[in-house]
This record gives sequence, C-alpha cells and structure tokens, in this order.
Amino acid sequence: MKKDLRKLTLLHSNDMHGDFMSERIDNVLVGGVSMLSGYIDKVRKEEENVVYVIAGDMFRGSIIDSEYRGISTIEIVNMLSPDVVTLGNHEVDYGIAHLLFIEKLAKFPIINSNLYIKTNHSRLFKPYLIEEVGGIKILYIGILTEDVIAQTKQENLIGSIVDVYEAAKEIGRICNAYNKEDIDFTVLLTHIGFEEDKKLASILDPSWGVDIIIGGHSHTFLEQPEVVNGIIIAQAGTGADQVGRFDIVIDKDKNCIEEWKWQAIPINSSHCPVDKDLEEIILHYHEKTHEKFARIITRFKRPLTHPARNQETELGNLCADVVADSLGLDIMLFASGSIRKQELGPIVTLKDFKECFPFDDKIYRIKLTKKQIEKAFNTILGKELDSHTEFYQVSKGFKVKYSNEQKKITNITLENQPLDDNHIYSIGMQEYHFNNIEDFIGISRKEAETNSPVRIVSTSSCDVLEEAFMVMRLADSEVEGRIIIE
Repeated sequence: MKKDLRKLTLLHSNDMHGDFMSERIDNVLVGGVSMLSGYIDKVRKEEENVVYVIAGDMFRGSIIDSEYRGISTIEIVNMLSPDVVTLGNHEVDYGIAHLLFIEKLAKFPIINSNLYIKTNHSRLFKPYLIEEVGGIKILYIGILTEDVIAQTKQENLIGSIVDVYEAAKEIGRICNAYNKEDIDFTVLLTHIGFEEDKKLASILDPSWGVDIIIGGHSHTFLEQPEVVNGIIIAQAGTGADQVGRFDIVIDKDKNCIEEWKWQAIPINSSHCPVDKDLEEIILHYHEKTHEKFARIITRFKRPLTHPARNQETELGNLCADVVADSLGLDIMLFASGSIRKQELGPIVTLKDFKECFPFDDKIYRIKLTKKQIEKAFNTILGKELDSHTEFYQVSKGFKVKYSNEQKKITNITLENQPLDDNHIYSIGMQEYHFNNIEDFIGISRKEAETNSPVRIVSTSSCDVLEEAFMVMRLADSEVEGRIIIE
C-alpha cells in the first residue's frame, strides 16, 4: 500500500522583543520585521503547506513596544499573520489585565495550557489549537516558564491567584483528550528555556505523540536541533535576525514524521524581500517615537558593557553605584536582568536609556544583619548561574567571595572591613525582586521586617539613574572583582 505522505514547512520565531528595525551591516540590511514578513510571504507562495509560529516574548526590548505598551507590537505581529503564538514571560510585563485586553486586538490565536486562576482552575487562555493544513491535522500546545509567577506577584489582585501546573501532566492531559481527532502532528510551543525543553522531552510519554518542541526564553542559537526521547527540539535565537525553518514529511497513516530538515534562515536583504506595507507601519511608529526620545542624556568616557547577566559587569557596577549613592544605601543589589543591553554609550540618548532599562521599578530598602547578608549571597551564588539566573550587581565597597567547592561564602567585606555582627545594614532592591525576595535571595519578608520596617525609598529606579546620568561628566566604570566565585 502506498504511504500517505504530506509535506509541511514550519517557520518559527521566539523572543522577538520588539526587534522591528533593520540594521545595515557591511552594506547589507540585516533583521527587522518587514524583511522577516517578506521572507514568510515568499515561503508561503513557494511552498504548498506552510505554518508560522511564535514561541513567546513578542514584547519588550524596543522603545516602540514600551511607548505603546505592546499595542504597537500586536499590530505589527498581526501583519506577520502567525498561525499560533504562545505566551512568554514578558507578555505579562504590562500586567495580566492589559495582556487580556491586548489579546482582543490580536488577529491570531494565543495559547497557553498551564496558566490558570487558582480559585476555580479556569485557564486564562485557550490551552491548545488544532489546525488542519493540507490535510494534516496539527495539535499545538502552549507551555510557559514559571518566571511568569514572579512577575505576577506585583499585581495585588490577580497575581496571588495565578499559578502554573506541572507542564508534563498538562501536556499528557491534552494529548489524551484529543486522540479522537486523529492528530497527525503535535507541536509544543514552549517558553521555558532550551535546557528545560530537554528535561521536559525526556519525561513525556511517547504514546502522547509529541513530535516537536519549538522553544524560547533562553535565546539559544542552534546549528541543528537536538532530539530527546524521539522529540525534535528547536529554537531560533532572539530578535528578528533569523527564523527557524523545518521542511517536514509527515506520514498520515502512522501519524508521525517520516523525514525532516531544519535550517536557521538569516533575515537579510540578500534574499528576503521587504514587506512595504509593514515597513510603513513600523516607520510610522519610529517617526512618532524618534523626536521624543532622541535627546541626549549623557556621554560616558567609553562604551560600558554588560555582556552577561550572571557576572559582574561595567554597566552593572555603574548602576549599582548610582542607586546606592543617590539613596544612601550601604549595599545596592541591582538586578542584572533589568539591564537589557549588552553595551551602552558612549553617547546615551533617551531611546538608548529606555531600551536598556525598560523596567521602571520602585526601590525598596530593607535592613539585614551580617548573618542575613551571608545567607542571601549563599542563596544567590549557590544556584547554577546560567543566562536566566537571578543575579545582582553590587555597589562599590562591597566584596564577596564564594567557593564552589565548599558551596558557601568564604569572605565578605564592606569598605575593606569584615561585616559587623552588631550592625544592621541598609540594602536596596528593585520592586520585582523584593516581591520575590524569598525565592531570589532566601530571605523572607518577615525576616527582613524584624530589623526595621521595609521602606520604599524611590518610586522610580529610572528617575534615579537618569538624573544621575544627566549630571555625570564622562562617567566610567570597571569590573573590580566585587563578586568572586572560586
């Protein structure tokens, strides 16, 4: 009997973070949503059965997105016409209520299976989508990282009743419930990170029929996908500089993949036509924001770098120093993940500033003892320090050494003196991190409040930084060994 084989082209993006504009590199335009759209349209014309999916984090990263609170992003993504999108953790940055409003503006389905309201277990979004393309029945399931829970704790009403199911159990529940549909091809759209994708794939029951995981969150660039437990795992880095492409042959009789090929397609003007209509929309938003955000805030002595969030950096040190000095803190714990550019300066415009520091949190002052500070840094540095670990830049004068072998702090000083057992130290934290203080630094709110009432010392971290930057003259900063891991 002749096999019933069908071809499918699956294009995928993740972690676009408002990367709308192209850049000119070596006389070639690179990236940008208008050329990404042009490539997608080109493939849709060339191939018979084409789907395009996005694995979370459409929002944040550009001034266009921040200025319009994601509404501009939804309008732009509408023009890409994805078949389905799953949520990323930055989709909740403007609040759950705002996200539910934005969903109404989307002309594409948004799915998530493991985000729900605790009181009655009602899901906030449709958990799955079944789509038929060229006679191929495709089941998509959306899975979100637990990082979203940390973000929703900032909401007084909804945050406390939003939780995440165990992803694997939820996937099994959905796959089992829709077997009657004779699903040919099952795709998990996840936003949990590449390493977590591999763990998830390893525990999925093969009888559930999951074929592919399209992931996001860890911004992983791949030469080729990995295969774990028979499941193909892919991710397309970050931004709009490339798009993942699967060319797949599906056996409809066996409901499985017969053969596949994957490529990371570079988005550039050498082979990607520009979508003129989408380009006009992007330029409209760009012109609206350019005049407002073009003013110069400061000039650094040189570009200051922030190459990774899990290490001490030049830009991180400057930020921690500025906040500690401005607010009179003994130690500022400035969150590495709140710095969203790998380099800033030497000339810093308001646009550069807003894109580098998109999260305008309050600054909380807590007071901790020597033992509590040691406990906090044993917690911070005792975790596996990957690209999404909660890590902190610390202000000048504070130094800490941590031994990986001993799994503990071996030395900790302030102004070259050991911490005093009898002194209470003032510590600064951004709101998001204070709201998750026990998870992030191992100190409960109750512990922090035993020494002194918690106090908000600034309602805007961006105000503190911008004001300080404006009066600086050729500011510089270096990596000094404030945090040493041996």
